[in-house]
Amino acid sequence: MRVKVLFFGMLKDIVGRAEEQIELDDGVPLQSVFERYAREFPRMRELASSIVLACNHQFCDRSATVSEGDEIAFLPPVSGGTGRYTHEISDPEGYFFALTRDAIDTAGLARQLLRGEDGAVVNFEGVVRNNTKGRATQFLDYECYEAMAVKMLADIGREIARTHAIGRIAMVHRLGRMQIGETSVAVIVTAPHRKPAFEAALEGINRLKRLVPIWKKEHFADGEVWVEGEWDESVLNK
Repeated sequence: MRVKVLFFGMLKDIVGRAEEQIELDDGVPLQSVFERYAREFPRMRELASSIVLACNHQFCDRSATVSEGDEIAFLPPVSGGTGRYTHEISDPEGYFFALTRDAIDTAGLARQLLRGEDGAVVNFEGVVRNNTKGRATQFLDYECYEAMAVKMLADIGREIARTHAIGRIAMVHRLGRMQIGETSVAVIVTAPHRKPAFEAALEGINRLKRLVPIWKKEHFADGEVWVEGEWDESVLNK
């Protein structure tokens, strides 16, 4: 059978390609796919404990069986399209989740979310800083598994809306090259009262950083490096 395999972040650099089509025996587990690449690229085995596998845009246990036509993604630890958003999901409840290569219009998103009964708007923006541990940063590059990432944003946002006394939530992340001072990610929450709005925004950005397959590469005057992050334990245990 034939499947597509995708590589992201530092793993793309290790194997020297972003994707390929491969032939597999029927009924093999995801672990066999991992072993195929670990044998060819020893660095992949060194990173085995922090690499997560996904199949058809869902995190999967490595014992899961692969089927004809599956799309398998190798995802390192977390740290395209037309128009303003490359991918977006809008819910009937008024929630909004998206990826973009343009500047994030946080004020416009807040107006879009705000209801008459809301008394609070909390807008968290992650901004590109000019250094990492004192080492001067020139710019950042962000990439992600787009189809899966926007679904994860929506899953996180909807769960937060169910568990906090808020009105609406939006989560948007930039992709591509980012300059110092630019907003790379925004979590915007509206609510009748300020406390749940602050709590929901904080939980949103914290979970995004641990669960959504987005990676950044930092560029310095003397080199570049993929930023090593850390998966949420619930993902690693799949």
